[in-house]
Amino acid sequence: MKLLEEYRLNAKVSLKNRIVMAPLTRSFADDNLVPTEEISNYYEKRADAGLIITEATMISRSAQGYPNTPGIYSKEQIAGWKKTTSKVHAKGGKIFLQIWHVGRVSHPIYLDGQPAVAPSAVKLEGRVPRADDLQYETPRALETHEVESIIEDFRTAALNAIEAGFDGVEIHGANGYLIDQFLHQHTNKRNDKFGGSLENRSRFLLQIVDAVTKAIGVERTGLRLSPGAYFNMEHTKGDELTFKFILNMLNDKNLAYLHTGIFDDSMSFDYLGGTATEFLRENYSGTVIASGGYNSDKGEQDIHLNKFDLLAIGRPFIANPDYVAKVKGNIELTAYDESMLGSLV
Repeated sequence: MKLLEEYRLNAKVSLKNRIVMAPLTRSFADDNLVPTEEISNYYEKRADAGLIITEATMISRSAQGYPNTPGIYSKEQIAGWKKTTSKVHAKGGKIFLQIWHVGRVSHPIYLDGQPAVAPSAVKLEGRVPRADDLQYETPRALETHEVESIIEDFRTAALNAIEAGFDGVEIHGANGYLIDQFLHQHTNKRNDKFGGSLENRSRFLLQIVDAVTKAIGVERTGLRLSPGAYFNMEHTKGDELTFKFILNMLNDKNLAYLHTGIFDDSMSFDYLGGTATEFLRENYSGTVIASGGYNSDKGEQDIHLNKFDLLAIGRPFIANPDYVAKVKGNIELTAYDESMLGSLV
């Protein structure tokens, strides 16, 4: 079974199988946004995955958009994450930290009363999750120097992740969060060097990639992208050209992998000519991780067809800490249920 074969990402990182634990926001950090012993136990139980990608983790205090999501910007957070990496490595696992800024997908309740920041003052319509009946508010457009400061925050977060013992980081450039907001015309109305042309809209992401890879190495850097606008975002004609440009530029950077950011990868986008993963595969020559509603049978089939290289599994990993063992043994999975979100098991 190809899913259970070893896979060599690069000279520095080898995986014991092709099954990836997808990043899953769980909101179980303590009130100082420090990962807890409970979180370390949760990941330890899933160390049989070829690679664990952690829940999205804030690069700074201003990056928060959900309650009790962990950070990687304080000494206490670094120390907290060391418990996780130590336990995963003791079980022979590999683990990358997903680093993240939500941008406009936030609310002043998380930001000491200050407005959320974004490429432009374009409001996200809708209700703030897990926050009673609060509605999103209009964000504040970042000044050029602030954009450059956030690039530095990503670099620092990557260095902190390595200090905490992670095997690498995944830059969260997907799902309508800050990096994705710069890439799409719907949310980027800037007229400085970070807006306007597709090259300028791409600049924020590409400079983050350069800063992170220079700090910790290309072998330890992955990236998640959502070339199909489907969550917290609307598509504008021409956005697909921005992603083609980005993927062409990334082909020369030798990242550890690209990871599809989507909830359902059976969705087809006419402007992409197929699914999000198909678009990545067509335009990117390196390792591709598919994610979004797969099961092991479908993943095995598509890996044989060379549609992608690694399979990320999300909710089934919540319900089945022993997911890999069950796939190996052809054992029926425990069905996921939303009630499982109330605790870390």
